[in-house]
Amino acid sequence: MAGLVTPPPGGGPLVVQPLRRRHCAECRGGPLALLVVEGGSPRCLDCADLGHLVFLPRGDTALTRRSREESALSAVVVRFNRRKGRYERQGVLVEEAGLVRAEERCLADAEARRRRRARDARRRAVADVRFAEAFAAEIRRRFPGCPGDRAAVIASHASLRGSGRVGRSAAGRALSEGAVVSAVMAAVRHVDTSYDALLMSGVARHEARRRISADVEAVLRGWRGAGAAEQPEEEAEGFRCGRSAPRG
Repeated sequence: MAGLVTPPPGGGPLVVQPLRRRHCAECRGGPLALLVVEGGSPRCLDCADLGHLVFLPRGDTALTRRSREESALSAVVVRFNRRKGRYERQGVLVEEAGLVRAEERCLADAEARRRRRARDARRRAVADVRFAEAFAAEIRRRFPGCPGDRAAVIASHASLRGSGRVGRSAAGRALSEGAVVSAVMAAVRHVDTSYDALLMSGVARHEARRRISADVEAVLRGWRGAGAAEQPEEEAEGFRCGRSAPRG
């Protein structure tokens, strides 16, 4: 053990995990796993009137803090780190009843956090459904010929939370034209053209996109124009004024 330490004034008892074999100077018991230094000599926890306390290892800050709050008597446990040349905290000694009360408080908090997480998850799920519906409606507004179920699939894919796709970008959340068109183009590229097959055959991505660009544009042109002539004039005017299109 690299020197015996004494607790700072007013700081409460300080307990040491010794690095070498130590015996109690009072009862001669030992070797000691934990000791208290009194008058420069080691004392066991029983002789130091701390034997009724239980050890709580470091790691759970909330439990440690609450255990000390719930205990009339507590002590900090330290051990000397030879490499760093200093004593480091290992945990605390607290009253067993105080530890039980602290654990109950932490469990109550954990249950409250669990319920809050569940509520937040439900709220996010509802928000995600509404956003996907709005994204699909915007696709149908800009591409009246896009089948309703296809628009829903594109919107769901593009707006998946945590995916990093265009629908989750700031532009996507704002339902900007660029974001909506990008999502539709990506879907068409993978589903309605030979793009994926070209990639699998070793064609570079940019070259593959060049080869299928006319096919993508043909689908988009058809979706933009198809059905427009069949809409009543006042409905088409409503689209131009920004009113939402009916869901397909």
